[in-house]
Amino acid sequence: MIENEFSLTRPFADAIAEAEKLLAQAPPAQTEQGLLEGYDYLAGSIRASLQMAWAYQRDFPYFTASTGPYTKMGLDNPDTLYFNANIRDDREYLVTGVRGTTADLSFQILNGDYSPVVVPDSLAAFDDRAIEIGEDGRFELRFGPARDNPGPNYFTLGPGSSMLVVREVHSDWATEKRGEIRIQCVDTAGQAPPVPDRSALAKRYGVTGKILLSRLKTFLAFPKWFYDDLPVNTMTEPRSTPGGLTTQFSSAGHYELGDEEAMVVTVPKCADAPYQGIQLGSLWYVSLDYINHQTSLTADQARVDPDGKIRFVISERDPGLANWLERTGHDRGYVQIRWQRLARDLGPDDGPVVEVVKVDDLPDRVPFYDEARVTPEEWASRIAARQDAVAARMLG
Repeated sequence: MIENEFSLTRPFADAIAEAEKLLAQAPPAQTEQGLLEGYDYLAGSIRASLQMAWAYQRDFPYFTASTGPYTKMGLDNPDTLYFNANIRDDREYLVTGVRGTTADLSFQILNGDYSPVVVPDSLAAFDDRAIEIGEDGRFELRFGPARDNPGPNYFTLGPGSSMLVVREVHSDWATEKRGEIRIQCVDTAGQAPPVPDRSALAKRYGVTGKILLSRLKTFLAFPKWFYDDLPVNTMTEPRSTPGGLTTQFSSAGHYELGDEEAMVVTVPKCADAPYQGIQLGSLWYVSLDYINHQTSLTADQARVDPDGKIRFVISERDPGLANWLERTGHDRGYVQIRWQRLARDLGPDDGPVVEVVKVDDLPDRVPFYDEARVTPEEWASRIAARQDAVAARMLG
């Protein structure tokens, strides 16, 4: 018997109300801009939580986009397409695909999920250099329980394996083409999942609410773990990225700048990193608008100076430079550099040097300043290219 018209959705509705209170009390919401961005962040989190709850099919899995321009979380990399599928450690899964021309394609098996107090264990992580790929770019991977002589492209699922994460990373949005990827549970191929009954739907609405609150609490806590104890307007030396991504290094920091100030981040272009990129993030720990503004750049997108270094300029005022990163009204925020698909560890000399200067002093403080200038028309063309490239990536 139906108790009332809201009996199934009430737990989810209650979770949304709790999430709104949580966001309204969070430090980033203490300004009008921050509060409005919080509501936009909430909308994306609701969309993502519904998708995750309804995609929870470990016996009949499929890949979903875990974050994107409208479902941001966890200082998402603008250059990365993120996919995930729920799995279990006692099943075998077949992953088939076509390798695109992107800079990196990596796979990771997680044990558990992110929470406000822990980061899930990485049980395995590797990129496509570890697998056999056909001349036509096609590949087949199998994930499953330990077995004798499994053959190539077979990866053992350790105890507690719960999620397969795939990251496809672009370095040049305009020319690189994304690939294809699918997943199928071998043990249930040709079968069908049970039709959800009332109890199953009620459970999904309840789970959606739990995912929503956990997601928000977790990523409000993340900056405290990795950023907020660092001195402001500095960046760390390159270090192995937390979470088990063994071929990725990162440099992290947070900035606080007045409207007449600029942070100049100088970093060598790394020949040993097929992907090298910088991005800005808001205090909600999500990327800034990277579609309609230049708030991120890869080494392929950026201007590299004759001395082999890339000089990024973070500021509110437009300095008229090719490597300007727009802070879009955010006087405080996060900045991160990633190097991926590395074949060696990085050291201090590979990392960034940071200096805060007056915008008006940039011509005297930035080498090759005159050569790096762009006209307003050239800048508009750059933004139009970003808009077109992101649209093409999303359609895939």
